[in-house]
Amino acid sequence: MTWRLGIDIGGTFTDVALVQEEGGRLAVAKVPSTPGHLADGVLAGVHAALGRGGIEPSAVALMSHATTVVTNALLEQKGGRTGFIATRGFRDLLELRRSSKADLYDLFQDGPSLLVPRAWCWEISERIDAQGAVVTPLAEDEIPALVAAIRAAGLQAVAVSLLFSFLNDDHERRLGAALRAALPDVAVFLSCEVLPEIREFERASTTSVCAYVAPLLRSYLAQLEAATSAIGLPRLHVMGSNGGILDVAECLRVPAAVVESGPAAGVVAAAVAGRQLGMPNLISFDMGGTTAKASVIADGEIAVTADYEVGGAGNAKRWMHGTGHPIRVPVVDLAEVSAGGGSIAWIDAGGALKVGPHSAGADPGPACYGRGGTRPTVTDANAVLGYLDPGAPLGGDLRIDRAAAEAAIARHIADPLGLSPLAAAARIVEVVNASMVEALRIVSIERGLDPAEFNLIAFGGAGPMHAVFLAAELGIPSVVLPPAPGAFSALGLVASDLKRDYSRTYYADLGSLDPAPLGATLAAMEAEGRAMLAATGAPAERQTLQRAADLRYPRQAYELTVPMESGPVTRDSLDRLMQAFHQKHAQTYGHANPQERVQMVNVRLSATGRLPAIRLAQPPAAARSAARTRPAWFPESGMVPAAVLRRETLRPDDRIVGPAVIDALDCTAVIPPGWSGDVDAFGFVHLRPEGATTRAPGAMLAQDAGREPTP
Repeated sequence: MTWRLGIDIGGTFTDVALVQEEGGRLAVAKVPSTPGHLADGVLAGVHAALGRGGIEPSAVALMSHATTVVTNALLEQKGGRTGFIATRGFRDLLELRRSSKADLYDLFQDGPSLLVPRAWCWEISERIDAQGAVVTPLAEDEIPALVAAIRAAGLQAVAVSLLFSFLNDDHERRLGAALRAALPDVAVFLSCEVLPEIREFERASTTSVCAYVAPLLRSYLAQLEAATSAIGLPRLHVMGSNGGILDVAECLRVPAAVVESGPAAGVVAAAVAGRQLGMPNLISFDMGGTTAKASVIADGEIAVTADYEVGGAGNAKRWMHGTGHPIRVPVVDLAEVSAGGGSIAWIDAGGALKVGPHSAGADPGPACYGRGGTRPTVTDANAVLGYLDPGAPLGGDLRIDRAAAEAAIARHIADPLGLSPLAAAARIVEVVNASMVEALRIVSIERGLDPAEFNLIAFGGAGPMHAVFLAAELGIPSVVLPPAPGAFSALGLVASDLKRDYSRTYYADLGSLDPAPLGATLAAMEAEGRAMLAATGAPAERQTLQRAADLRYPRQAYELTVPMESGPVTRDSLDRLMQAFHQKHAQTYGHANPQERVQMVNVRLSATGRLPAIRLAQPPAAARSAARTRPAWFPESGMVPAAVLRRETLRPDDRIVGPAVIDALDCTAVIPPGWSGDVDAFGFVHLRPEGATTRAPGAMLAQDAGREPTP
């Protein structure tokens, strides 16, 4: 038997999931993250998961990891000492940015902090024109002074982005070769290698982000590789922002490609579950310790965008023009809000209750964890409302201290607002739910999608506790709780294919371009993609290459990405591509102009090494203990007895009627009055509104209905 291992480091917990390739059997572990030395938490989780599954490291065939190192380095401004080299006259490119702003009418809005101080931005004499011709030759005699300045500043990385290098990269490559030869200990990133695309600022920004985070990412992955290989695990792969995994070498070539590594894994797992359940339309909802993320899977396809910004204040990890540093790499389209289990509740100067963006994190964590936390969090509110079991271990060894949670809420929220701790806890949950509903609206209603046509799949350590309340608010008809929801993103890591995306600017009129040069460009990109897949060990029969093109009408500023046919590029295939663009334009914007010319701007290639598909399944049900209840608070009923069930005891065809709470080591699920759940053959729990019901509140599983509840 062979197994796949997924490791997902979150702000509060590190999740580890083992999945058997042949039968889908699961073994999961959840341990506190170790911010000071992340590898310690990883090894603790790996040993716990291997022990629970009775598995030897030699049985693991694939190991994948989701990392937040890139995102956190940008948010906390803890990247490497980085320099930037531009064409003479363009030294201030990174600071001038674009004119786009998150708030059009805020005249005093600041952009994000600079990754590269102006003192470390340099120029070199050279110039390529808009047709790729040399206007000013590269001044190679200026390179020694640049080398001396970089060495004197003690820089760890340098980004090079010269004008129009995406059309003619000769100057940039010659400069890069000289820098690499003279500065072997400095990481040099060239825009022609990172992003050979049109748009000067975005290309420079993406290259600078890669350089800024590379030293930290390289050191972190080296430590993790050494720690895991020492116990006999296979080589490490890293989840990319596009929903595929990369080997470490590819990851370090384009570090920006792993900026949303963890959230992407959860969406991949949701898509796998949707295919297994025959649910092509899903809204994924992932609530962890620090943030909550939402994304859409429509017709079985994950939404991906190349228009993304990272590292801005407030909305740091959700793209919004003008708030962060643009990165032009494919990223799973997410809406992310600062609303996690560890998000701290507080009262602002006007007396209004707020939740987040600050989080208690893993150290000290929520007050109820008993690890030194004193500020009230969403998890503390859930403990006071009765959703968390004080007697059950969370994550294997943490126990819930409800008294500590109540004391923290009383001191910081309830007493200042003149409320009881219970009422204050209910308010905290109401505020955080409103924030998360907004994230669901962004990916559905604001994308022109009706939430009533989708099912909500909820996961993360806190997602199943809040999911039903959010679904009811948006009219989503059902909620799906997968097996091991608290480690679901880790499951996505083992269900992902190897994948790398490539792009080239190819600016031409689609109706009149010569097919032969375009075919040669695509062939070169495909050769690069196949070489990458071969280096990762992907067999030829499992390699797929998908072409696409960025197209627009003349005078439009942005493009639509349209799939291209494989095979030879011909006039007929280009005409079909043009018709597909008209159709997509009409679908996206409500109109099209088939008589108008169409411009090609970029060509794209996704190189994928497909791994054998896996199916997710709940382990065999454990023995069921006597039925019991505990008091839990709900908006409809106040504090009432709720049925308490253990997730590992659920069997196919079991039926659960709310109010009820499902406890597990990795997370807790809450089913309010008026909702019921059914367990399918794979261990997924499907929750739906019951409407009028004849069952009494606090009812047990159907087969336990005759038992006397124990208080």
